[in-house]
Amino acid sequence: MHIAVVGCGYWGPNLARNLNSIPACKKVTCCDTDAKKLDRLRLRFPDNGFTTDYDKVLSDASVDGVVIATSVSTHFSLAMKAIASGKHVFVEKPMTASAKDAETLIAAAAKAGRSLMVGHTFLFSPPVIKIKECIRKGELGKIHYISATRVNLGIHQKDVSVIWDLAPHDFSILFDWMDETPSKIWAIGRDCIVKGIPDVAFVTMEFPSGTQAHLQLSWLAPSKLRRTAIVGSEKMLVYDDTENVEKVKIFDKGVHYKDPETYGEFQLSYRSGDIWSPRLDTYEPLQVEMESFLEAVRTGKVVKSGGETGLSVVKSLEAAEESLKNQGRMISIS
Repeated sequence: MHIAVVGCGYWGPNLARNLNSIPACKKVTCCDTDAKKLDRLRLRFPDNGFTTDYDKVLSDASVDGVVIATSVSTHFSLAMKAIASGKHVFVEKPMTASAKDAETLIAAAAKAGRSLMVGHTFLFSPPVIKIKECIRKGELGKIHYISATRVNLGIHQKDVSVIWDLAPHDFSILFDWMDETPSKIWAIGRDCIVKGIPDVAFVTMEFPSGTQAHLQLSWLAPSKLRRTAIVGSEKMLVYDDTENVEKVKIFDKGVHYKDPETYGEFQLSYRSGDIWSPRLDTYEPLQVEMESFLEAVRTGKVVKSGGETGLSVVKSLEAAEESLKNQGRMISIS
């Protein structure tokens, strides 16, 4: 297969590197309007194709699929042009800048019979997959609540809030674990550094099942944290993506309520058992994600992280942003 990577700035080179390592991908073409970025990539991948002309990519009949890694504001227009040219499309997260555009893109891909996949790489990571298995098997029991922290002294974006920049990761992970999307969302935050661009936010979600999740997001923190705690009725789990080993720990801890037999009797039974870390597979999630896209190009079927996944994330981003702009007002999500 012949795949074109469009956008060769921060993330594009990683996509190109993985595509070049997959035998099923016979040729990679790198496209960017900045010729200097292409010159740097040419040193790493001299056998790749290079062009600054996106229309040239689309008019090349040998190109089977297009991987888009540009700024969010350009995702919709570039993806629509690719679909109209008969190409299969992989677009980085967030899928589009609005739910309306996401729905239009999904409809266009379906009508054209082209695969549409969204770059939620964490859905392919071993810890996230293992945790989903634990939840589905009922090992944690009923999920009471989830608390996630994704903070860093990070790169301040100039055109989007911290919600649009960081929340897509946790949204995609939570929706996959819960097998549902939130029905309500609240968000508060503030713009500490650049006026008009919130750099810290606290997002709370409620799912139809009753489970609640809370996210802390920030570009303004003393250290990098990527930590999620899941509290279930039977066990508790902590996922720390910054750990080199034992990224997932399961705690045999909990509390059970005993119905009072007499007036004034109130009893809670606390349990504190073993802590263990399950074995995780070792591979680069991005490579598996690119292999999945190549399979979608070959078969026309997207197995994971398709357009509907991207749409659910964008809908929640829009709702959270609306709540943020309205001082934390609760927003219902259809």
